[in-house]
Amino acid sequence: MVFSAIDATIKPVSSDQPVITINGMFPGPPINGTTNDIVHVNVFNEMDEPLLFTWNGIQQRLNSWQDGVSGTNCPILPGMNWTYVFVLKDQIGTFFYFPSLNFQKAGGGFGAIRVNNRAVIEVPFVRPEAEFDLLIGDWYHMSYKIVRSLIKTKDDLPQTGIPIWMLMNGKGPYKNPKSKTYESFTVTKGKTYLFRISNVGSTWSFNFRIQNHMMMLVETEGSYTNQIILDSLDVHVGQSYSVLVTADQEVKDYYIVASPSMYETPESSSFVGVGVLHYDTSTVTPSGPLPVGPNPFDLAFSLNQARSIRWNITTGAARPNPQGSFNVSNVTLSQTFYLRGSKAIISGAPHYIVNKVSYLTPDTPLKLADQFSDGAGVYVLDQYQTNTSNADYVIGTFVATGIHKVWIELVFKNDLLVMDSWHLDGFGFFVVGFGDGEWTPASRLTYNIHDPVVRATVQVFPGKWSAVYAFLDNPGMWNLRSATLKNWYLGQELYIRIFDPDKNPIKETPPPDNLILCGKYKVVPPAPAPSLP
Repeated sequence: MVFSAIDATIKPVSSDQPVITINGMFPGPPINGTTNDIVHVNVFNEMDEPLLFTWNGIQQRLNSWQDGVSGTNCPILPGMNWTYVFVLKDQIGTFFYFPSLNFQKAGGGFGAIRVNNRAVIEVPFVRPEAEFDLLIGDWYHMSYKIVRSLIKTKDDLPQTGIPIWMLMNGKGPYKNPKSKTYESFTVTKGKTYLFRISNVGSTWSFNFRIQNHMMMLVETEGSYTNQIILDSLDVHVGQSYSVLVTADQEVKDYYIVASPSMYETPESSSFVGVGVLHYDTSTVTPSGPLPVGPNPFDLAFSLNQARSIRWNITTGAARPNPQGSFNVSNVTLSQTFYLRGSKAIISGAPHYIVNKVSYLTPDTPLKLADQFSDGAGVYVLDQYQTNTSNADYVIGTFVATGIHKVWIELVFKNDLLVMDSWHLDGFGFFVVGFGDGEWTPASRLTYNIHDPVVRATVQVFPGKWSAVYAFLDNPGMWNLRSATLKNWYLGQELYIRIFDPDKNPIKETPPPDNLILCGKYKVVPPAPAPSLP
């Protein structure tokens, strides 16, 4: 498929601001594939600044060259194009793509990714009547270019500098006078539908619910879950879920609601996303108050729900063998990273940090440096601590060794007063634990190692920690970041380098033929020949 990325003004909420559209669409067109399909995406950059796309949750097996972040790819410059080619290798599920550079995600450019089961692999629920992609996210009322400029100098912005809208598929809340349109899904009484829900926002976790309707959770970011019935679902930044909804109520229209967590909002507020579930023969519009969710400050509710989301270990997924045939009940850990996310003022400017390090993006992508000089002149491997805070606050290129084919434990500690999310490219990780205060090795006694869900993004509650296990069998240069956009943009990230010395292309894909060079490896055109006298 072809992506033409354009900075357009389409006023999703009646504000003049640049919106990143793909082929004129906001959100962009969905990518609908099947396990092991080869995907070609030719990106034409018609914007006025460099561009990359990343594929949130797609593991890019043995091929970090296609990951589309600053550590793996040179940017696509304005007026240029580049083709991504990647395999949906041994994956199923609900994912999304978005632009990864320069805070651009806050301006749009995102779209849904569906990876369907192969026909020979059974889905562990009755086939739905239809499937709906639902990309929900907070939205600024000003240009993302202005916001990114402001946050570089002032972290605690006034009301005008935080997202004040919640959009559903790029559309404003139902009945809000500033919304140009609203999202609506048409259903037939008695039928069951699959909603693929992703939090594509930059800041707010949200609670999702449908008036008078229950939801059955069935999948998250490529893993089939134990099927639990919910009246509301917390979705944190960067996360995706699939839920089944049966149209089993009186024939009329109902509210669909997404309200931010950890923020007090009246139902009329633009912070509350509102859409409509429309029964196809209904003549009655939604009525009454919006369905009430949990208290937005009730972290115990959210934490208990997170712990209740378990892996369905008896069903297959991308392969016919049960998901639980590869589990963590008796693994040997070879590495532990204890990563503290926080913020600090460094050299007079706000930064977000990991173990006191704010990430500095070099001009040369790390993966390119690995290919041509084993990283020399671009980064120093293991320069910074991964299991304790470094001595001083620094700005540096944080790259850590991940040992190939061993189990790693990643413990994320949130020293902020707000929710955070962490995402790891290249892998699905087992979410084994959540806890209060400081993590210690004794905290492992509280882990769920029987059926922890596997996903790529985990929430970290304020003042608390989250722990995951990952098996480092995917060589490459992989980004580990806060999914909260401001945190990421201001330095809360690092890279894990997983190296296999075997140069056999079966072990790791060599650079693509269309590799873009930049930084210290940029090809300088020869000087023009002198003109003849």
